[in-house]
Amino acid sequence: MMPSDRPADSSDAARSGQPHPTDTPEEPTTVSAPPLAFGMGNPTADCIADSAGGLTFDLDAPEHSGTADHWSAALVLRRRAGAADEGEEAEEIRLPLTPNGDGRLRAVLPSTVALPEGRWDVHVAQGDEEPVRLVPGLLDLRSLVDRRPGPSTSPLAVRIPYATKHGNLSLRSWLRGPHAEAGDLLLDDDALTVHGVLYRVEDPEAWLADAVVEARCRRDADLVATVPLTADGADFTFTLPYAELSDEWRGGLDVWDLTLRRPEAADDKDPVRIARILDDVVDKQQIFAYPPRAIDTPYAAAQAGPYYTADNDLSVRIDERPPAAR
Repeated sequence: MMPSDRPADSSDAARSGQPHPTDTPEEPTTVSAPPLAFGMGNPTADCIADSAGGLTFDLDAPEHSGTADHWSAALVLRRRAGAADEGEEAEEIRLPLTPNGDGRLRAVLPSTVALPEGRWDVHVAQGDEEPVRLVPGLLDLRSLVDRRPGPSTSPLAVRIPYATKHGNLSLRSWLRGPHAEAGDLLLDDDALTVHGVLYRVEDPEAWLADAVVEARCRRDADLVATVPLTADGADFTFTLPYAELSDEWRGGLDVWDLTLRRPEAADDKDPVRIARILDDVVDKQQIFAYPPRAIDTPYAAAQAGPYYTADNDLSVRIDERPPAAR
């Protein structure tokens, strides 16, 4: 499947009347090196990810190598403004660059440095010069594959470097706690079954004992479907019948966002979004595509199926069935 320049979720957001905060003009293609036609002449950075969420950058920047020990040499991360941030100054984090002993410059982003959720563009700066975008070299993301965080109640930090469609280096950052990681999805003709794991709570089994799964419609926040789950330690499983979502469907696109919630818990806070972020795939829409299933609804013939949003959150779409499939 060839990747598109823009995430499919941006059209979903437009059709549901809700702009998406990551609907930006420069989105990822793959996590490998970009086409050589892009970014020629810009300095290159290799990046190594560790399993805790930290990143190490090694730069080829010959024009700065003679002054690498100067205090002002820095790796600059700038968070892209979303729809809700228009008019505000871009958030920026500067990391010092120092020689790494191999004739290159190194910057380290520890997992303990909070990086708010979003897309961060990576630059190199020297003194008062305008920062220059970096081109990705080797992206070593092996430690992110099948990542299973250890026990903790602190927010889970996930950072995935990637090459944008313009050939620049960017990061996608998540900071979540608690976090519900989606695993295997089983698609039946009339229901979706999801297996997942809950992280960043003190006692996952006790937390899940009070939890249910909620599907909330973006078109109308008052439309909510609730289904039970089963738990084994931190692992959970639930089945969501499409009939629970399609009774109120009246044509067009309906998107239902999936969360865990503890309605009876006194200390219940915001619902926990179900997402898939614990691997090396920055944009799940391009990799995990699920064919919709034909369903019958009280209104008309439709189709339903799961998908991952631009934030790698798990949602379900109910949409009109194409004429050829009726």
